[in-house]
Amino acid sequence: MTERWFVIVNPISGGGKGLTDFPKISHLLRESGINHDPVFTEHRYHATELTVEAVNRGYRRIIIVGGDGTLNEVVNGAAGYDNAAVTVYSGGSGNGTLNEVVNGLFIQKQCEPKEILLAVIAVGTGNDWVRTFGTPRNYTMVVRAIKEGHSYLQDVGKITFTESKVEQTRYMANVAGLGFDAYVIQIFNHLKLKGRTGGWLYLYSLLRGYFSAKPAGATIELDGKVIYNKLLFSLAVGICRYNGGGIQQLPRAVANDGLLDLTIIRPVHWWHVIFRAKRLFNGNIYSIGHVEHAQGKVVKITSAPTMPLETDGELQGGTPVTISVVPQAIRIVVTKEFLDNEQ
Repeated sequence: MTERWFVIVNPISGGGKGLTDFPKISHLLRESGINHDPVFTEHRYHATELTVEAVNRGYRRIIIVGGDGTLNEVVNGAAGYDNAAVTVYSGGSGNGTLNEVVNGLFIQKQCEPKEILLAVIAVGTGNDWVRTFGTPRNYTMVVRAIKEGHSYLQDVGKITFTESKVEQTRYMANVAGLGFDAYVIQIFNHLKLKGRTGGWLYLYSLLRGYFSAKPAGATIELDGKVIYNKLLFSLAVGICRYNGGGIQQLPRAVANDGLLDLTIIRPVHWWHVIFRAKRLFNGNIYSIGHVEHAQGKVVKITSAPTMPLETDGELQGGTPVTISVVPQAIRIVVTKEFLDNEQ
């Protein structure tokens, strides 16, 4: 096994910052004695393939320059490699890099995913996953944290869903959304494919998504008990607190408590949100009418008509959906300050 780091770079992440900032990041890594070999992704889910290939070639330390979705892809593909370490450079407003890394870890079967160490250097403007852990945005400070090697075991969500009438399984490290959340991702991705850029994209997608999303009749079963059976506008199920570029959609979530947090939103008039928008960001989302909170280990959602699903910012089919928690399944690099606050 080599002591060098295999670097997976998503060149379009963060509006291209993953690529343009990489020379600076690479320099900081070299200064810290972190030797590395870079490779660039060429298509969706390429990070998962590269993760498996790298571990098979003897790499046990992987750096990812990208968004949260790439992290998810790698975790699903790399799970089971002995003593592997994965560093993630996260960029963009979504969780794409994170999603790819997580899924990469769970594909392979040579060892448990928690034997792999994950770290994140945030690039871009979104990076919801790192917000939960207070990971600094300053490259120098994050490289120092990686060098120090303080770690934390985090839960993961295992998701079973239907896509093209076929049952699929994916893993998430942050948040999955049904209904409104998925419609926003659909609109946002469509605009990006058309070449639209700018900080206004997500806000526009939120507004348009509100008027596009239609409530569906849904049944939510939590740990074998039906807790909701009526019209549903949006459901967030997650491990961490943030989604949508800084919204505290699950403010009570604790990433290692062995529980899924749920935020259930009934059909709501636009003025309930507009005049309470600050509560979406300050942790008081449950003080908004029509918003409920729940916790459990296994959640099952059925609906009529089908509700679309997104996981860590990636569209993944729709209902019926089952999400279960995998307790303390992945090991991530955090700062000493974060660990001190957790104690």
